[in-house]
Amino acid sequence: MNLRRAQVTAIFRLLTVICVLAGIVLTAAGPATVTGLLPYFTIQSNVAVGLVAGYAGWLAWRGRPAPSPVLTGAVTLYITITGVVYHLVLANPASPFAMPQPDRDLADAAGNQFLHTVVPLLAVLDWLFLQPRGRLRLRYAAYWLAFPLGYLGFALIRGLVVNRYPYPFVDAGQLGYGGVALSAVFFAVAFWLLGLAFTGLDRGLARHRPGPDRSGVPQERPDELVR
Repeated sequence: MNLRRAQVTAIFRLLTVICVLAGIVLTAAGPATVTGLLPYFTIQSNVAVGLVAGYAGWLAWRGRPAPSPVLTGAVTLYITITGVVYHLVLANPASPFAMPQPDRDLADAAGNQFLHTVVPLLAVLDWLFLQPRGRLRLRYAAYWLAFPLGYLGFALIRGLVVNRYPYPFVDAGQLGYGGVALSAVFFAVAFWLLGLAFTGLDRGLARHRPGPDRSGVPQERPDELVR
């Protein structure tokens, strides 16, 4: 990676970190509190993006190889889930799991958009254009489900303690555990397919980028990745 590209990459990732911080601060300045926000997948995935983007930006500025594509792929998947689920499920009036959208002041509305729209878009753009290619295998799509499934367990256990659930599709009080299990299976399959799409896109892009990838590591052939 040449010096100019490294600097542009580092600055882009710094912008991502700033957007994560802005989203959390603006949202916490509204009716929500920092501790009240922490149980949400939205916040956890945004924090993960901020940490990885900050670290990856520091590496790029110093001209060092990018973090593991497995890590960046996982974090990009999780923040993509945040954006997709919010816009298609939670904020969509036609969805059976739509959540009432409160009247927000300008700061709170801006924070909401940073967390659910801006940061997911920045993370996906980073993954598409600034990450090394050809290092992902199809089996990673299954491995990446560990965090969403762990989050489900956390949300259910927390719900037993505080009698409150962060999202309607994990609300055992309303759906029962059978209903939660059914929605969990649906979302797990959807997230797995999305992970497969990421690995497949990575392989497709690798075919059009011969030679070493942007981290300087020679790429494997696409047929070596189906293991």
